[in-house]
Amino acid sequence: MAAGLTVVVDYGLCNIDSMARALEECGAKDVSRSRDPRIVAKADRIVLPGVGTFAAAMRNIAAFGLLDVIREASVRSVPFLGACLGMQLMATRGSEAATKGMAGGLALVDGEVVRLAPASDEETIPHIGWNEVVAKPSSVLFAGAGESGDFYFVHSYHLRLSNSGDEAARTPYCGGFTSAVEAAGRPIFGTQFHPEKSQKNGFRVLRNFLAV
Repeated sequence: MAAGLTVVVDYGLCNIDSMARALEECGAKDVSRSRDPRIVAKADRIVLPGVGTFAAAMRNIAAFGLLDVIREASVRSVPFLGACLGMQLMATRGSEAATKGMAGGLALVDGEVVRLAPASDEETIPHIGWNEVVAKPSSVLFAGAGESGDFYFVHSYHLRLSNSGDEAARTPYCGGFTSAVEAAGRPIFGTQFHPEKSQKNGFRVLRNFLAV
């Protein structure tokens, strides 16, 4: 069992229950669903799930007083996992639903969130369903999972990293995109797919995160 408090951040746009249940099934002993900055600040692990748009999510995170709390936690090396939109919010900036240019993100990793661009007539946006994820051999999130596996996606945007060293896995769709992030030298992780909906493979990723 993973000791300590795991907080699933509720920023008002996402269905957090499925993520919380998955974490509990994967061994998280104490899981809290919260948007209270005081509770998030006490977390031993932070999970940011995601459904919605980049700009709206960042507005809510700021309005709930969570922006500085999440950034300060990353400075203290509190393990962090962003999933789907949650991974995109880790970026420096994002274009989705931004009224002028790009909206600012959490800036946990350097990069920008841009719309997927189909590379063939067979590729459709949004990208919905199961697809291959090819992990780097040194990945912490995918330890013991093999070189590749299928995971469940629902998204129209993707995180384009400035530093390729932060990439943990790629998916061969729309010319290839970053489908998992591990910040170099820090316990900061992200998955573009939904680990809580990805059955055995997704649960292995969650267990690996909980073991950090």
